[in-house]
Amino acid sequence: MHYWFFVRLLGPLARAWLHPDVRGVENIPKSGPVIIASNHLAVIDDGLLPVACPRMIHFMAKSEYFTGRGLKGRFKKWWFSSVGVFPVDRSGGSKSLGALERARGILEQGHIFGIHPEGTRSPDGRLYRGHTGVARLAFETGAVIVPAALIGTRELQRPGKTLPSRGKTTVIFGRPIRVPRESVNQLTHEEIRRLTDQVMHEIDRMSGQEYVDIYAQVVKKRIPSN
Repeated sequence: MHYWFFVRLLGPLARAWLHPDVRGVENIPKSGPVIIASNHLAVIDDGLLPVACPRMIHFMAKSEYFTGRGLKGRFKKWWFSSVGVFPVDRSGGSKSLGALERARGILEQGHIFGIHPEGTRSPDGRLYRGHTGVARLAFETGAVIVPAALIGTRELQRPGKTLPSRGKTTVIFGRPIRVPRESVNQLTHEEIRRLTDQVMHEIDRMSGQEYVDIYAQVVKKRIPSN
């Protein structure tokens, strides 16, 4: 199912169901490579952002979203395929690097790439430490970073829930962060981390979330599985 089919035909339905209050659209450059870096609270985040953005956004998501079984699995595959998401194998090695190469290619072609620097959905609604992939991609491509904050999606779609409840959400696109194109091999880890933290600070400021300076994956490992 084509991306624009979702946005133009299902977009009105999504807006009627999720009632997004969209702010800061003027902060998204009308052309050129852009990285939209957003917090991540619910599965529907990657469907809400395309509805709010005037340009197409490409995302990557864990491959498990495309291989699930049953009604829930089919819905996830349909949803992500409809909104421009491509699968990434998170087992590591060359498979994961291939996804980053694809993201880099999207930016090199002058498109928008959407990323959640936390690397996974927040386990408890707080904002967690960002991974440096967003900064590395920006330096390598010279893409503008637009921090984005999603508010209300977790309340409408709690973890484990397939379909979101009807309600209100907010999407805020922050001030663009312009990054000079440089080889990451010539940058220090501190410079890359500093840009990552700047992006996370902007997301935190807009979202109003409590910030936790550890990775969300660490917290998720501490949560006992049912």
